[in-house]
Amino acid sequence: AYVLLRPWDEKKFLASLRKAEGTPVDKLKRDGNRAVLLCSTTDSYQVIKHPDPKRAKELRDHAAFVVRRALELIRDHSTINVRILTRSPLARRDFDIFKSLGQRLLFGMSLPTLNNQLARIYEPKAPAPSQRLATLQAAVKAGIPVYVAMAPTPAEVDEADLRATMTEIKKLKPLTVFHEPINMRAENVERIEAHARSLGVKLNTAVFASREAWRAYSVVQLKLVERVAGEVGLSRQIHLWPDKALGSQAAIKEQRDPADYRKWLEKWWTRISEWPR
Repeated sequence: AYVLLRPWDEKKFLASLRKAEGTPVDKLKRDGNRAVLLCSTTDSYQVIKHPDPKRAKELRDHAAFVVRRALELIRDHSTINVRILTRSPLARRDFDIFKSLGQRLLFGMSLPTLNNQLARIYEPKAPAPSQRLATLQAAVKAGIPVYVAMAPTPAEVDEADLRATMTEIKKLKPLTVFHEPINMRAENVERIEAHARSLGVKLNTAVFASREAWRAYSVVQLKLVERVAGEVGLSRQIHLWPDKALGSQAAIKEQRDPADYRKWLEKWWTRISEWPR
């Protein structure tokens, strides 16, 4: 319904960049690869809507300028890496600058399923998964290093769906494939369930009925992805994201072998993702 568009202040941005550049490595997270993420909260490549067509174009042009100029300054005035995460094919317009950053940039897209109908329920205003896959394929063809966020996977995604998605992902030769199961709050469950009903689709919302139900679903889904990744040849690239709630005392007590389960969680929580070399 809305997006907050920042005015551009190049002096302020450069000051921020110098501060980031000067941050000691021991003050940074080990798995961050000294990278800026565009973006962890709002997609950097999106269509901005406005009832006045002229104003809409002005806003979109400004948003495109802000992202592109930021990338140019990061490239030319720092040694910081960049990780892009988007759902939008609009990212293609910056492929030239992505390439100019070489191995300092990783381009990724969220691709939880290749099922366009299911995606329309959970992400009704986002580009279709088929468009995202095509964008990733174009990036690979352009020589841009890629990764995939197969997240968050809806509860309706079964083994066949996961296998089909990961089979296509493997063809991209991604550095990393992140995965986490969906975790929705109550009001979002009701909203998405109502949207699905309007489309004549019944969702598997039982997994959100209680904390215990969600934990059981999440562990099964994570381990299923781990197994299928091995079967399609993505064992080295897969990077599971188990929620911290899955390490609670209650969650550990629910497992057949608590010690083995705790060791499995720690393996993924301490996993360091690769960067192009």
